[in-house]
Amino acid sequence: MDPGDDVQLRPARPEEVAWVEALVSAGATAPSLSTGAATGLAGAAAAGELLVAETAGAPVGAVVVATVNRRSRIAGISTLVVDPAARGRGLGAAILRAAARDAFARGVHRVQGEVYGFNGPALRAFAAAGFVREGVRRRAYDRHGEWQDGVCFGLLADD
Repeated sequence: MDPGDDVQLRPARPEEVAWVEALVSAGATAPSLSTGAATGLAGAAAAGELLVAETAGAPVGAVVVATVNRRSRIAGISTLVVDPAARGRGLGAAILRAAARDAFARGVHRVQGEVYGFNGPALRAFAAAGFVREGVRRRAYDRHGEWQDGVCFGLLADD
């Protein structure tokens, strides 16, 4: 068993939104995330889309999983963050596996996400979680003063 597979996801409580906002905005995490990652977390929490990841009852990260297309049963992962104090334990991949498992249990057909091409840890996490690299949106984002690729990943319920 992977050491990160004991991850449990649950909806974020209103009082935890500030913690997730701080985590997403921290110097160790913000450069790898979308510039708007902290925006809308309260709304995502209210909609039940902001999930806190825990191991042994302690929060170690968060993920936003939202419906992208209800008719085609597609969910999208728009933010994934692991607390820097908990890194190096395979938690990114474990959070993604848990998010996909929970989405598929709700009847979702496809879970997808997009990662900056320079974000090595996220690229490895999506691959380790079983997501298929489906393509690259070349030079799609102006980030860090340069154009950055967006790498697209997808996982199907029957993969």
